[in-house]
Amino acid sequence: MDVSLTEEQRAWQLKARKFAQEELRPISLQRDRISDPRATFDWDIIRKGSQLGFRTAVVAKEWGGHGIDLVTQALVIAELARGDGPMAKTFSQCWKWSHLIAAGCTDDQKERFLKPFVADDTYLLGQAGTEPNSGSDHRLPPPEDPRAGWKLRAERKGDEWILNGEKCFIANGNVAKLFFVSTRTNPNVRQQEGGTVFLVPVDTPGLRIGKVFNKSGWRFYQNAELIFENARVPHANVVGEVNGGHALRNGPARQFGDFELGANALGICDAAVEMAMQHAGTRWQGGRYFKDNQTIQLKLSEMHMLTEALRSFVMRVAAEGNAKTGQYANNAILLQNFATDALQRVTALNLDIHGGAGVVMMDAGAEKLVRDAVIWTHLAGDSVQRMKAVRKH
Repeated sequence: MDVSLTEEQRAWQLKARKFAQEELRPISLQRDRISDPRATFDWDIIRKGSQLGFRTAVVAKEWGGHGIDLVTQALVIAELARGDGPMAKTFSQCWKWSHLIAAGCTDDQKERFLKPFVADDTYLLGQAGTEPNSGSDHRLPPPEDPRAGWKLRAERKGDEWILNGEKCFIANGNVAKLFFVSTRTNPNVRQQEGGTVFLVPVDTPGLRIGKVFNKSGWRFYQNAELIFENARVPHANVVGEVNGGHALRNGPARQFGDFELGANALGICDAAVEMAMQHAGTRWQGGRYFKDNQTIQLKLSEMHMLTEALRSFVMRVAAEGNAKTGQYANNAILLQNFATDALQRVTALNLDIHGGAGVVMMDAGAEKLVRDAVIWTHLAGDSVQRMKAVRKH
């Protein structure tokens, strides 16, 4: 499949590379080491990246965005993630829900929410799905059990809906200004038939931010609780159809989310390979450089092999998405699964090559990449995604 780059795609790639090298990488370890999970965040980086288009990159041009295609998105995510994976994800998380705005929102909703999003460099987006008792089962809820899946209740009162319940581990949870909130509007039927998505601004009466989670990896990327206590949301904020939330969330936003994680993993693999090559070429031990040791050479070769295989997979899925082929949705799931395995192996090999220096001397950054990679096991229900891929064949 031809994925040769246009001048515009190359320009976006080089812009992202420059921003990652000059802005993200220099502060990556510093932000990671801050003990307070709220304080790891840096609004200056968000503002700078937004002014370069990295926050609104996928919004259609007619709505003030840049309208970049999936191949360009893959290039930008990978370059940003090479500088810092969680910072890259903070930007692309906005792309994920920009896709849903384009696919499922009315013109009125776009006027009320998309225009302010485009205009404000600090306007981030989030999605509230996971709950304390509804993790991966809201992705593949048992078909015969209406108790499985989302528990957050939404009950209609005139022209408003009253939301009660809790969401947890919500991406951009304490920094976003707008959330796509998945609810149960009919608890007596299975989630596929009784779930609805609402647009909920952060200043909605009855919504408050709870705990900000202290993670081992991806520390810049914010995850928090959202607590709904008689939160009042206008009926005009229903996304799509009432009780149509399950299908909506499994459309373009879900497919992009799988693809997005593959591209982010590629950027971190590139960073790990670069780090390992630099260390192997400068570390002198036993009368020779590390790169001249056969064991080290085998590890470097495996890192290159897995990274280039992942790159090919990412670009193939991006091209399939641009062409709107039938393979895109399922291959995006497979991409996320392969990316998880490849990323964790590549970052572990990088740490192994660094040896004790990689763990004890944290300036090297090798152990940070391992901690960031571990997050993939728990992103988007990785094991559930594998089962979904099998069921689609």
